[in-house]
Amino acid sequence: LSIDLNRTLIKNKDTTFFAKVKGHSMKNAGINDGDLLVIDRSLEPQNNKIAVCQIDGEFTVKRINIEKGIVWLIAENEEYKPIKVTAENDFIIWGIVINSIKYF
Repeated sequence: LSIDLNRTLIKNKDTTFFAKVKGHSMKNAGINDGDLLVIDRSLEPQNNKIAVCQIDGEFTVKRINIEKGIVWLIAENEEYKPIKVTAENDFIIWGIVINSIKYF
């Protein structure tokens, strides 16, 4: 039995990329240091989705929380404070995380 991971994990081949996780801010969501994320740029950012973002030149993986028109980036680790995105921030959502591949 063989499994084609491209066919299993990737729905939109032209807009999907991979990134390796560095850090522990999303550990309670099951995303750990060293995991490989599958990210789709074609998906619309929505409330409660996990996204790869760039804020003020730094990449981060956080859960998006949109509250009264304000975007918050929420960690899944109580040791990290929420990040409020303001007009002063240079902010880009690179894509939505669709899978996490574990390394042992």
